[in-house]
Amino acid sequence: MTPESVMTIGRHALELTLLVSAPLLLAALVVGLLVSVFQAATQINEMTLSFIPKLIAILGMLVVAGPWMIAMMVDYMRQLLENLPFMIG
Repeated sequence: MTPESVMTIGRHALELTLLVSAPLLLAALVVGLLVSVFQAATQINEMTLSFIPKLIAILGMLVVAGPWMIAMMVDYMRQLLENLPFMIG
């Protein structure tokens, strides 16, 4: 296993991590922004107000994008395990 192949595997793993986590992070970002605008408009300074909407948005996004996320991770692991004999020797 050459250093280049290790770096390639690591790069693909990081790309997959970013790709899979992006829908959840974007949902939390959008909901957090909307709650912040609402708090600024109504002058409600409650720190825990944004927690429940973010939690609901993330759970909803898991329901919507969960099968795609799992499929991406399974495909990556399948590809990695299928190519393991070629990587070792």
